[in-house]
Amino acid sequence: MYDIMIMGASYGALLGIKLCAAGHSTTLVCLPEEAELINREGQRVRLPVRGRDGLVEVDSRKLPGRLSGTTTDAVDPAAFDLVALAMQEPQYGAPGVRELLDAVARSAVPCMSIMNMPPLPYLARIPGLDLEPLRACYTDPSVWDSFDPANMTLCSPDAQAFRPPGEETNVLQVSLPTNFRSARFESDEHTAILRTLQADIEAIRYDDGDGAVDLPVKLKVHHSVFVPLAKWSMLLAGNYRCVQRNDMRSIRDAVHRDLDLSRSVYDWVNSVCRAIGASEEDQVPFEKYANAAKGLVRPSSAARALLAGAHRIERADHLVQTIAARKGLRSEAVDESVRLVDGWLSANRRTG
Repeated sequence: MYDIMIMGASYGALLGIKLCAAGHSTTLVCLPEEAELINREGQRVRLPVRGRDGLVEVDSRKLPGRLSGTTTDAVDPAAFDLVALAMQEPQYGAPGVRELLDAVARSAVPCMSIMNMPPLPYLARIPGLDLEPLRACYTDPSVWDSFDPANMTLCSPDAQAFRPPGEETNVLQVSLPTNFRSARFESDEHTAILRTLQADIEAIRYDDGDGAVDLPVKLKVHHSVFVPLAKWSMLLAGNYRCVQRNDMRSIRDAVHRDLDLSRSVYDWVNSVCRAIGASEEDQVPFEKYANAAKGLVRPSSAARALLAGAHRIERADHLVQTIAARKGLRSEAVDESVRLVDGWLSANRRTG
């Protein structure tokens, strides 16, 4: 059994519940009120399961592993076998979080990010990629300076989940039950942890009272460092294009209202990834993504944050645009999308 620390109890709860169902001990680092609620009432995740009507609710209190909540000042990362990063990128500079992240780096415990925005130490694993121009894409790039790239990997969080309106913060609902796709670590020893977790999650059969079911959302471990970057095409073709001049639209509408334009953006981002070393085998076909997007009837989390007045969000759109420019690549559609996000952020800061 592994002891795993997850920084972030929103999207991180999805990974946490899977690890707990696989028999591992999971600690979610979160706000004090969230930690208290999790420790008192457990964590619940609702998933669509093939062959079942409605959603199957998984309650952490009924699982073989232990799931608990804690705060940034009450945890020692050196006591864990693996740390997962599940907060939004701008949050890592917050007081308390910054110090804990630095402790994670100095502990040399292997660290798996499930952020949409890849940490700078992970990008350092890509041969020939100049990191200096990319630092401006991060809220505070200095929070990553203590990490050894050998201890960092990236896991593409392809599954879509949200906290249902009106529910407590210890409830998460999955709207798209796809997989976590992780790159290996540099070392075989650290990668072996991921492969064990992959096998244990694959073996889960959860009995919800109506019989044992195979829960969706697996962990898949890949050799190529470029596999998690396939998420960039999805983000720029769908998530960031939810942002409109005066309002937000769903991911489904962003992708399907002009399918040819969406395909062109998706293919362009794929070409950027290939320009830095990815192969076609590392990428996800547009048709597969477009079909999945039909069920994404809410605006992306980035769009919802901007609509709520956020001053900072993860800027994977700006990151891809910057990498592309270094390779002499440009997309008018991506440039326009970046401008729209910039506009919302500027307006939010003026009125905030």
